[in-house]
Amino acid sequence: MNHATLSESLIYQRTLKGYSQEELAHLSSVGIRTIQRIEKGEVNPHLQTLKLLAEALEIEMNELVVVQNPNEEIFQRKWMLLIHGTPFLGFIIPFANVLIPLFIWIAKAEDNAIYDAHGRAVVNFHGTLNLILILSLGMFFILPGFNFIFTGAVVLFGITTTLVNISMALNKQKCKYPLSIPFLKPRQ
Repeated sequence: MNHATLSESLIYQRTLKGYSQEELAHLSSVGIRTIQRIEKGEVNPHLQTLKLLAEALEIEMNELVVVQNPNEEIFQRKWMLLIHGTPFLGFIIPFANVLIPLFIWIAKAEDNAIYDAHGRAVVNFHGTLNLILILSLGMFFILPGFNFIFTGAVVLFGITTTLVNISMALNKQKCKYPLSIPFLKPRQ
């Protein structure tokens, strides 16, 4: 979906009805922050969100947004799965958990702000994990035995966090990777 067209249409339709963002949030059951982010062009909302907004504005969905490609939401889900799922290749190819998401981020960051934010989060998280794992393996010489427990815990934490974020990215278009060093800083 074209973000500029969607944000402009939402602002136009909302002001045409004389609604504030708060009133539209109340009428549609869509959070005010979501409405603000849509109007700023920061998010690509789910179809259900668009349906709720169109119903609250008493308009057809095609008056709110012109869908250029009805399969775009499917494509976006596939890219999100690639961004969040490819780090598992790091079990087969060393450092692929960072390099493959990095290449995907480089290729897709300009296409969509969501790809940009998620790509940065994945690269930062897995870069941090790699650094911790290298330090953990280096601890073998200082604390033999303990490093195996710590390394196992780090790997388990990485797997669990990645699986949770795959689900969150596909269902809510959100991600949360804790304890990440911001190697790739967010755009200003």
